[in-house]
Amino acid sequence: MRPSRLAARLAVLLGALAVVVVPAAVVASRYVAGVTLLQSLYYAVPASFALGLLAWAASRKASFRLARSLSDHGLGPVRLGRFLAWAGLYVAFTGAVALGVYAGLHAAW
Repeated sequence: MRPSRLAARLAVLLGALAVVVVPAAVVASRYVAGVTLLQSLYYAVPASFALGLLAWAASRKASFRLARSLSDHGLGPVRLGRFLAWAGLYVAFTGAVALGVYAGLHAAW
């Protein structure tokens, strides 16, 4: 397997995890006793951000390796990995804004 293909698959996997981690934490807070929504988001948002950054780095690595190769096959997984990385970072940013608004409203009371 070519290194660019491996990096692209890693980017897709990490990006998908970055997108899914926050909704999974919300569902877990609903069905796991003793875990509140706020507690689950305190852990899920930084995890989503870290996974999104790792997916972005892997997609850049795959893109650079693909640019240096002789064939242009395999551009689809690289683009998908980049899209999922940015989507995961967007989910993390949205969760961080939600936590920030909650903290601001909680401090105002």
